[in-house]
Amino acid sequence: MNDGTPQHPQNFVSQHLVPNPQNRESLSRRTLLGLAAAANAAVMSAPAQSADTSDEIIYMSATKLAGLIRAKKVSASEAVEAYIARQLAVNDLMNAVVMNCYARARAEAKALDAAAARGDWKGALHGVPITLKDSIDTEGVISTGATYGRQQYVPKKDATVAARVRKAGAILLGKTNTPEFTLGGLAGISTSSNLLYGSSHNPYDLTRSTAGSSGGAGAIVAAGGSAFDIGSDWGGSIRGPAHNNGIAGIKPTSVRVPRTGHIVDYGGIFDLWQQLGPMARRVEDLTLITPIISGPDFRDASCAPVPWADPAKVELKKLKVAFCADNGGIGRWATDDDTKNLVRQVAKWLEGATQSVTEDAPLAQFETLRETRNTLTNGDGWAFYKRLADKWGTVNFSPSRKEAMANAKPISSAAMVEAWEQHDEAKSRMLGWMKQYDVFICPTSNKVAQPIDAEGPTWPAGKDGGWPYTGVFNSSGWPSVVVRCGSSADGKLPIGLQVVAAPWREDICLAVASYLESRSGGWKKPPI
Repeated sequence: MNDGTPQHPQNFVSQHLVPNPQNRESLSRRTLLGLAAAANAAVMSAPAQSADTSDEIIYMSATKLAGLIRAKKVSASEAVEAYIARQLAVNDLMNAVVMNCYARARAEAKALDAAAARGDWKGALHGVPITLKDSIDTEGVISTGATYGRQQYVPKKDATVAARVRKAGAILLGKTNTPEFTLGGLAGISTSSNLLYGSSHNPYDLTRSTAGSSGGAGAIVAAGGSAFDIGSDWGGSIRGPAHNNGIAGIKPTSVRVPRTGHIVDYGGIFDLWQQLGPMARRVEDLTLITPIISGPDFRDASCAPVPWADPAKVELKKLKVAFCADNGGIGRWATDDDTKNLVRQVAKWLEGATQSVTEDAPLAQFETLRETRNTLTNGDGWAFYKRLADKWGTVNFSPSRKEAMANAKPISSAAMVEAWEQHDEAKSRMLGWMKQYDVFICPTSNKVAQPIDAEGPTWPAGKDGGWPYTGVFNSSGWPSVVVRCGSSADGKLPIGLQVVAAPWREDICLAVASYLESRSGGWKKPPI
């Protein structure tokens, strides 16, 4: 029985696709290549070399920690105890972790240490303590998705991404806060918040937003309470929290990572918009974890078996870079000077490291994607959200979603299809534009983390907000990495920029993000 985790490619092909030799010739080379790449990525047995210089367990990269555990310089139990202590010290202030499983984590760490003593290593993440967004199913651990209908829901099996990191040896410590169904917080509250658990707080300033919807994940990772988390991104829900909390995060290419077991999983008109990906303090962890969770699980029918390319093989000197510092927002939606200045500073850094740097962006396509995404999202009057609430028996759901439903006017199926066609045409034109370049740099948000009770959402639906820095890349499906590249003028709040590439070129995103991290220093310890 296949548990959703790719097996060794040779065994997988022989056992599941070619039960007798006569069938082997029917498999195309492309099929074999895809299956092999997906399977190889998920069975890496040892962590990569780390460039991280941190020496505290709770602040070093997951890659470095995994290496130290493998070298028997740190035990899994020591790592788990260090992270539990950190969570207990800071979480009452941040409300980032909303459910813990400490007893199970301690038992798993003890078992992994015993296995290590025998020379039996579970995988590349052996003994690394983690958290997971509460919208991701975790076997035996309450997984609410921040909705009352699931307030005591205990999944019988892990989501695919949870199963894969646990199979690689990661140890789950708890679940992190998110807006209800990851799609709507409390009205007027600009952070990860919900009726069930309340609001999360930014570790750099507890009055500031964590962003959402993976806000609890971003906050606890930034504060040293978890080696990494896995978030989900429908319109910026990994990248916004990475920016606000000063960490690194990746939204992989659409359909690279299975959504099975996420509270909003796969299928429907928005299928290609959402992707799951890791969030960590260092870019090297994104490189380690993303291939582990990638590849078909044979439940998410859209998930593609595309080979993973090694970022270490990217030659920066051959890359052509485009950048944009301003999305055209006006008034309170305008991009602040700190952010625009940082984008231009990053462009200067890249001038010395790449083949060329040009200020350019496909603005017409971005605008079309903004308009058509808004039409498609509101086109059924948010009936899709009501179906989610009904599925889980939630009666009292997010006020902001009730407001959206009240204001949305359903449109005809013909209008929906027309918007969908326009949306896909803009995606095609964006690909044509990207043929000139290898990578695109732009802000993640128009401002640094704002006060939790600041007026209005970060991105409005109308033109005043300009093209949405993150949402256009959900619409296009392109991979995007956020890395901290600087700080606000007072040095207190982080600013993360987006590194975007064409579909399936996460290797380019990660290579450039790693370079920018080396120039800026990346994540910095918060004052909490």
